Amino acid sequence: MKKIQMVDLGGQYEGIKEQVNDAITEILETSAFINGPQVHSFSRELESYLGVKHVIPCANGTDALQIAMMGLGLKPGDEVITSDFTFAATVEVIALLQLTPVLVDVYPDSFNIDLEALEKAITPKTKAIVPVHLFGQCANMEGIMRLANKHNLFVIEDNAQAIGADYIFEDGSSQKAGTIGHVGATSFFPSKNLGAYGDGGAIFTNDDELAHTLRGIVNHGMYERYHHDVVGVNSRLDSIQAAVLRAKLPLLNEYCDKRRAAAAKYSIAFKNTEHIIVPAITSSCNCEIQLCKCHVFHQYTLKITNGKRDGLAQHLTQRGIPFGIYYPIPLHQQKAYLDERYKEEDFEVTNKLVKEVISLPMHTELDDEQIAFIAKSVIEYVEG
Repeated sequence: MKKIQMVDLGGQYEGIKEQVNDAITEILETSAFINGPQVHSFSRELESYLGVKHVIPCANGTDALQIAMMGLGLKPGDEVITSDFTFAATVEVIALLQLTPVLVDVYPDSFNIDLEALEKAITPKTKAIVPVHLFGQCANMEGIMRLANKHNLFVIEDNAQAIGADYIFEDGSSQKAGTIGHVGATSFFPSKNLGAYGDGGAIFTNDDELAHTLRGIVNHGMYERYHHDVVGVNSRLDSIQAAVLRAKLPLLNEYCDKRRAAAAKYSIAFKNTEHIIVPAITSSCNCEIQLCKCHVFHQYTLKITNGKRDGLAQHLTQRGIPFGIYYPIPLHQQKAYLDERYKEEDFEVTNKLVKEVISLPMHTELDDEQIAFIAKSVIEYVEG
């Protein structure tokens, strides 16, 4: 059996090696390193894939979130509601802009923002909601948009983990993750489903005026060289990263299908276990995992319900199996984001999840032998 990796970027590279190498060589020969043809072509191709009017590339996913908030004109003191159970970047940019982060609990099955908790958190100061499509599955965007419309709020989709996923509406129609709210943001960090070979990110919107503003912000507030019309930042996707992303984009659906197939095999292996809870599909499509387009399995995250999660982590290490614990500490307990407004009883689900979750290797190169070995190792410890 080949060595198990959490993410096998080297194996994936072998399938696109010639195309990537040729594109990078062309960039080196033409010296079109910043805002070159590869960047513009990638933007157009991603717009077509997502079915969105505007894709604005930037330097990374954190910048994408920050620039989206800047483009919406949010002001210091405005409240922005988001999930307590997510990576810090989501709340980090809210704080950096001197907005007021408001953290709320999540659902125990999808790990995404709880609509009842979200609605309870809305105040006259609330100006935006940031749903996080965690681990590759969309938050309940239909419900979120209803709340946003009711209270006149912006919706900024944190789509860093779910590019390629479909959101299935109650009427059966679908739309790509990141394109439903007023603006969406994503990351092209190498381990993402659509990952570069360095940092990268992008912002999506169907709003022409907002897109114009965002294009200025990413480039020092300039629309004409040395004319600074808005306060901006320096956040650009470089041409080499765009070339890598262009090579991968036509394969994104195939990559997502391979992840779903691996997830289905994991879930079948864990089917009759008492203390191992597999990821749930919560979309209205009601599909089986390997057929469902609404989850792209950026992570395959189990819940270990008998108190053995930390012991399992040690057991996997001993067996040479990598894993991730996303996330071990709730954001409301992080030193940087402590706030007397938060009460522990308001985060019952998150406080439980941080003690139970563990993510197994998930990538396009996993084979049946590896999956069987990983599943057997988990079961023998948890259920043994």
